[in-house]
Amino acid sequence: MKDKDQQQELHKTIWNLADELRGNVDGWDFKQYVLGMLFYRFISEYLRDYINEGEIEAGDLDFDYAQLDDEIIDKETRQDLIDEKGFFLYPSQLFENVLKNADNDKNLNETLEKIFLGFETSSTATESESDFKGLFDDLDLNSGKLGSTVIERNERLAKLLKSIGDLELGSFRDHNIDAFGDAYEYLMSMYASQAGKSGGEYYTPQEVSELLTLIATHGKEEINGIYDPACGSGSLLLKAKKLFGDKKIRGGYYGQEVNLTTYNLCRMNMILHDVSYEKFDIKLGDTLTNPQHEFEEPFDAIVSNPPYSLHWEGKDNPVLVNDERFSKAGALAPKTKADLAFVLHALSYLSEQGTAAIVCFPGILYRGGAEKKIRQYLVDNNFIDSVIQLPPNLFFGTGIATCILVFRKDKTDNDILFIDASKYCYKSGNKNKLSQEDIKKIYDLYAKRKDVKYLSQLVSNDKIAEEDYNLSVSTYVEPEDTREKIDIEAVNKELEEIVAKENELRKKIISFIKTI
Repeated sequence: MKDKDQQQELHKTIWNLADELRGNVDGWDFKQYVLGMLFYRFISEYLRDYINEGEIEAGDLDFDYAQLDDEIIDKETRQDLIDEKGFFLYPSQLFENVLKNADNDKNLNETLEKIFLGFETSSTATESESDFKGLFDDLDLNSGKLGSTVIERNERLAKLLKSIGDLELGSFRDHNIDAFGDAYEYLMSMYASQAGKSGGEYYTPQEVSELLTLIATHGKEEINGIYDPACGSGSLLLKAKKLFGDKKIRGGYYGQEVNLTTYNLCRMNMILHDVSYEKFDIKLGDTLTNPQHEFEEPFDAIVSNPPYSLHWEGKDNPVLVNDERFSKAGALAPKTKADLAFVLHALSYLSEQGTAAIVCFPGILYRGGAEKKIRQYLVDNNFIDSVIQLPPNLFFGTGIATCILVFRKDKTDNDILFIDASKYCYKSGNKNKLSQEDIKKIYDLYAKRKDVKYLSQLVSNDKIAEEDYNLSVSTYVEPEDTREKIDIEAVNKELEEIVAKENELRKKIISFIKTI
């Protein structure tokens, strides 16, 4: 089966699984159960395969960790596995063994709770503790949403385990389409599209992630690390791994997320995509008021799709007023619109040779007040590399035409490239999407950094100052007039010919009437 067919079949199966199992549980709430069990299956097979490969290489061709008794595993072996992989599961705790007994386990919910707790505590007091702690906190296995009685809840959990077990994911090492990671991403996009803003704010469409990654890594052979200050489920960071290459990202993947559920999903997503616990650092907390990566080395690449028009403390918090991330601009983003606060935060974490690509709400490009003052700071200090107008209706939860702001600190010119990419999309259901050709066209416009009629325009910072620091793309890129052009002279000549023919016909009619 071809990769694309494999992927489509997987998506179809996942859709049916989620639709069948959801029942009375809201789709966006139920995702944590589906994704959590998918993650449980992954880590079970990941650990099992790792142990089996080692034993088979050592000569024991029939070895199968899943068939062992728990008592055989000594403390030294357990600790070695924790040091190497960051966690541990006994054979009886593996997904496949729990699945075998699911129908007959009257205490299935308690069995799973003990396994998840054991998984998390296995990393206690180790380097991986912060990466695995609390990963299953949102899987409330006693929730009334799963059923009104223990029996009903366990029946649904058993059904969920079976459905996840039936997914043909193959080996995560061998599968061409990265089935575990792909299943996760598809579930996230599916639930986000159904949940509107409540789900969509946590998920960036993959094609937009790809464009941001291409821009942020443009011209770089390698980077010290990639950072997302509002990382959601981690899709932007992982897109960099896929497109740019894990080996080229020396320091790893860094992100911060304020929502506990999404924070847990992001860490799961990292592990599902085979990112070692040593190479990702995802933190929980409010990035604007409690940044968690301030002591890290400035990042060579930053990508982000922060929440639009977020309310924050702003000037009411004296600590923020004097915070170096914001104070240099001479103004704080409005309390009801924190968009530019995320921009300034990202800029302060950007290395001297780095590039930041951030999706922004269009209002920050032209509104007055504090936002204008911040724009002036960004323009006058030559930090803005490009402003890219995206098509409308790309994101879940909003139909607004967003934009991408690109920042660099090592610019050699004093110009900003404005790109109108508003027409580069195609219709898919009730949303617009970027095709691979659309992505390439936009990226090429950015990379070539030249004037292209109706599409891109290099504008000097002085000219932007004359325009009162308005950064709207439409101010600088002339739109193409697609209306049909009419040749007035040709039309008039045609009318004259029509009138002449009418007069000739009228004369013939009159002449004919006279002969009657």
